[in-house]
Amino acid sequence: MTPDHSPPTAARDQAPAGRLVENVMYFARTLRAAGLPVGPGRVLEAVRALQAVGLARRDDFYWALHAVFVNRRDQQELFDQAFHVFWRNPKILEKMIGLLLPDVQPTGARDPDEAVKLSRRLADALAANRPGGEAPARERDDDEIEMDAALTFSPREVLQTMDFETMSADEIARAKAAIAAMRLPIAAVATRRFRPARAGRRSDLRATMRAAVRGGGDIIPLRWKRRQRRHPPLVVICDISGSMSRYSRMLLHFMHTLTNDRDRVHCFVFGTRLSNITRYLRHKDVDVALDRVSEAVVDWSGCTCIGACLHEFNTRWSRRVLGQGAVVLLITDGLDRDNAEDLEAEIDRLHRSCRWLIWLNPLLRYEGYEPKSMGARALVPHVDDLRTVHNLESLGELAAALSKTPRRNEGGAAPWLATATS
Repeated sequence: MTPDHSPPTAARDQAPAGRLVENVMYFARTLRAAGLPVGPGRVLEAVRALQAVGLARRDDFYWALHAVFVNRRDQQELFDQAFHVFWRNPKILEKMIGLLLPDVQPTGARDPDEAVKLSRRLADALAANRPGGEAPARERDDDEIEMDAALTFSPREVLQTMDFETMSADEIARAKAAIAAMRLPIAAVATRRFRPARAGRRSDLRATMRAAVRGGGDIIPLRWKRRQRRHPPLVVICDISGSMSRYSRMLLHFMHTLTNDRDRVHCFVFGTRLSNITRYLRHKDVDVALDRVSEAVVDWSGCTCIGACLHEFNTRWSRRVLGQGAVVLLITDGLDRDNAEDLEAEIDRLHRSCRWLIWLNPLLRYEGYEPKSMGARALVPHVDDLRTVHNLESLGELAAALSKTPRRNEGGAAPWLATATS
């Protein structure tokens, strides 16, 4: 279908001003249902902006609405898709509303045409905000479009393998509920402390002498002891920069579940600065907890300074939270803005300070992924395991891996090590 490059419908057909205002209102409702913070004030500002720039040029129309409705980088793609569907191509709107099949992600690298696909969340928003079940007032098309859809997998199985990025609003809600029910079984490790035992291989001389004194010394009963075993501390360091925004929101629910499921869990987020959010996530209500995190963290969806943030963690927090052989989950895509030499020194120090360092990278969902960026090349040689974290299935695989006894340098990052060092 050839895109229509003519001016907007309201200007082309010389429709009355009331029709344009009505369509701007429906467009704002669609954006709000898709997740953008759009209120009545934004609608009034959009109408005033269109009155100021006029409707003679399509680009002016686009950028006037963009300036009003978009205030963060991660909202750009959703707004762009919504604009081109709502204002330029009504037939795509009709097709996408009837599209009920789950979106299957390719296993290889991202296809160039994939960037222009309609997001599932936007499709739900468009379907929910059509006035009276009819096409918007600007244009109506009587052509009937039929789409044959047959589900071949159970919804539960599809949800497990679906990428967080392509989920609809309803699927995101079900995924959050599944994450809330997750449990992360971390294998217990031996500590330096001992506890009394009925039998064993190590005698407790102090307890033995006490028992002998109590018995008068005629009989010396032998006492035994064994090492205590306890779950090691878990430290989660999550990237919330712009390139990770689609996944960090879901992973915050995962971090909240971990914090409320066990003790000695410490959670940090970073973009351009490091923030300790552990005390906020300890609130039982996930909505209240995430609201407090949003108020406390000011660098959402910005740049990434991995090296500087790891330096702050190593100098300020490592001695407090990395005791007793902690397990560290580093969640980032490895795209660092700063010098990779500093990053390599900091990740090496972090690796030597913990028992097990696991790098969770959502870019590994692509089969042809290679750590080509300077940040990724610096991280790979200093991690014990490298895993993807882009859907519920990957979180389940992480839980299975952590249920085993942690071992240093077990080879999880070996497939990418040759590429990173070449």
